[in-house]
Amino acid sequence: MIHMIIADFTKNSDDKLTGFRVTGHAGYADIGEDVCCASVSSAVMMTANTITDAFKIKADVTVDENDLSLTLRDDPDGNGDKLLLGLMTHLYLVGEEFPGRIKVNVGAD
Repeated sequence: MIHMIIADFTKNSDDKLTGFRVTGHAGYADIGEDVCCASVSSAVMMTANTITDAFKIKADVTVDENDLSLTLRDDPDGNGDKLLLGLMTHLYLVGEEFPGRIKVNVGAD
């Protein structure tokens, strides 16, 4: 069985990031010891909490086991776009540390 974390980011027609969905499991190590999954999970949760709690940006958030999605409802100052860009960059870098365990996609919403 192949394990991989998939991170799908969406952009609007103005090329601004509007949301993400992160699913899956890296399968790098046993559950509870998988530093790849822990790194991704921590970054995703911190980004979602920063968007909704620290910046008070309106967003729809859905959390299920190994599946978290966030869609910005309003981002008048562009801070949500910047935070999502930070997460996307982080996931690319983590993916370099753990080849074949994380795939990052960007598409139109």
